[in-house]
Order: sequence, then C-alpha cells, then structure tokens
Amino acid sequence: MISAAFDYVSARSVDEAVSALTEHGDDAKLLAGGHSLIPLMKLRLASPSVLVDVGRLRDLSYVRDTGDEIAIGALTRYRDLEINDRLQADLPIVAHVAGLIGDPQVRHRGTIGGSLAHGDAASDMPAVVLALDGTLVARGPRGERTIPAAEFFCGFLETALAPDEMLTEIRLPKATGAGWSYQKFRRRALDWAIVGVAAVRNGRTGVALVNMGSTPIRASAVERALASGSSIADAARLAADGTEPPSDLNADPEYRRHLAEVLVRRALEEADGAVTAQR
Repeated sequence: MISAAFDYVSARSVDEAVSALTEHGDDAKLLAGGHSLIPLMKLRLASPSVLVDVGRLRDLSYVRDTGDEIAIGALTRYRDLEINDRLQADLPIVAHVAGLIGDPQVRHRGTIGGSLAHGDAASDMPAVVLALDGTLVARGPRGERTIPAAEFFCGFLETALAPDEMLTEIRLPKATGAGWSYQKFRRRALDWAIVGVAAVRNGRTGVALVNMGSTPIRASAVERALASGSSIADAARLAADGTEPPSDLNADPEYRRHLAEVLVRRALEEADGAVTAQR
C-alpha cells in the first residue's frame, strides 16, 4: 500500500524539530531511521500530515562515558552500538543485542531512540533498557526532562513522550563485569521475537520481557523472588506473572507463558554463570 499524503520537514537541529512538533501537534511525527514508522504509514495505521526528519542530526549520534553511566545519543544507529568498544567493555548486552536486530540494512539505518520512542513490545532494545534500569532524556518547548525507563512505556505503541517532545539521550548504568544474557526465541533469523528475555545480574537482578504484553515489561515477580533468596528455577516459574501475552499466528498466550518461563531460566543461568566465572 501507499501512505497518505504528508508534508516533509528536514530539521537541522533539535530545537527546529521541537519547534515543528510544537507547531503541528499530534499531526506531526518524527522520522529517524524509518523502520518503525514507514511500514505503519504504508498500512495506513499511522497517517501523520507532517513528517519531521531528524535522521541527519549527527550530534545525537554518540556513546559517552559520563562516570557511572554510559550516555547514548538517541540517533545512534544499531551498527554503531554493535561495534562500539566502550559498550563492549561496560555494557556488552547493549552491543550484543544491537547485533541481533534485523539485518545489516536495518542495523545501518535503525536508531536506538527510534525503537524506544516507538514503544513496540516486540522490540529488543526496550527490554534491555528496562533490565538495566535506564533513564531516558526528552527535550520539548518547556526544556529537558528525564524519564525512568520503568515509567516510559505506557500502552500499546504509546510512551511518556509528549506530542511536542523528542527523545534525545539514553543513560544506562555501567554493567562492567556483570553477568548478563539475552534470550530470543523466533522462527527465522530476521523475525520479531515470539518471546525474548533480557537479564542483568550486577548486585541486583534486572529481568525484562519482550512480546509478553502490550508494552515492554519488567518480570517484577522474578526480580522480587530472586531478591528474597529464591532459586533461579523457582523464580523463573513466576516469569509470566502479571503479563498479558498476545495471541497471533506465531503463538497463543499459553505457549508464550511457557516460553517466558523457559527463557527466563536460561537467561538467569547464563548470567549467573558469567558472574561465577569472573570470581
């Protein structure tokens, strides 16, 4: 199908992008890599009257060491995350998962900020940011604000970003030497995950789930069980607690619940083994 007609604005700065969003309101959408928005437009599931292209804002493409955190520009592309030396040392799960997304064409165009702002529960990177307890930085006409990842994903393809705000940066606590794992079950190499699990063990344990609800979600019951001293096997049995997995051609909810339990156990065992090996 062909998308509905729209006007096109090429922003030369974040301020220009925010100004365009403020002017056009809900009728405008930001365009970064385009791999999330354009397919929706072709299917007429999204019909913005104005596209604000921010893909050329190279000052939002970076990976910076800020002390206890790594700051990532929202327009940093997956391929740049995959091969970044700082991420491979301090946040290897981010580099690893970036290399699993789509195919080379997608990884050379898709951006971390675009994925997070899209808020798709089937996407990989939102779960990683949740498991790491990251913080997202948004800029709008009223200035800059920070949003905890746990509060960012609000509903189906809905985030805490206001219509006139732009995601500019992702801040992630360093996980140098942490145990981590990303488990992704899919039918074919390029498919979306039927279920995915991101797990990080670094003093505390963060576990997040892919495609187990209308939003990317934390496996909170698993985290609480581990914090209270439960074994990995017992904690993993709680993987589906509080979830509402979808039903589609790939799997029904019950199958997804079973997958979540299996993948959470595998992820925790791999993360725990990595921690043990470093002692």
